[in-house]
Amino acid sequence: MKQAEILKTAAEQYADANGLFLVSIEISRDNDIDVTIDADSRDVTLDDCVGMTGYIQERVSRDVEDYALTIGSAGLTSPFRVPRQYRKAVGSEVWITRATGERLKATILAADEDAVEFSWQKKGEGKGAKARETVTERLSYNDIKSAKPIIKF
Repeated sequence: MKQAEILKTAAEQYADANGLFLVSIEISRDNDIDVTIDADSRDVTLDDCVGMTGYIQERVSRDVEDYALTIGSAGLTSPFRVPRQYRKAVGSEVWITRATGERLKATILAADEDAVEFSWQKKGEGKGAKARETVTERLSYNDIKSAKPIIKF
């Protein structure tokens, strides 16, 4: 899609003006466009999705290139895709799967553009060991295969 940069700019403008941020923009070979958004301190609403759809459609002409547009929110059980989602989840429990495949139940302590800091309970070593040790670790996003929030009811 030749208008991809116009689309991205429009989505970013709408997001910034409405307390949202972009998680992803995916464009298929058939010009099916999927935009995923999130918000720092609130839930994404249907009005947010409808508003962004209209804003983009006003700026990305279907006369130049036909496309299908879908705007959605990052789901509760969806893996994090951008550092801002990690920052939003500071203080929350998550499942972190390292690039090595090791899976940890952890609490996010801090996150910046390069890495996330988290703590987790390490099991005691030795036969019958029950003692646990709290481990604090900083991990680059490149070393994380996935991270998903733990939903508690």
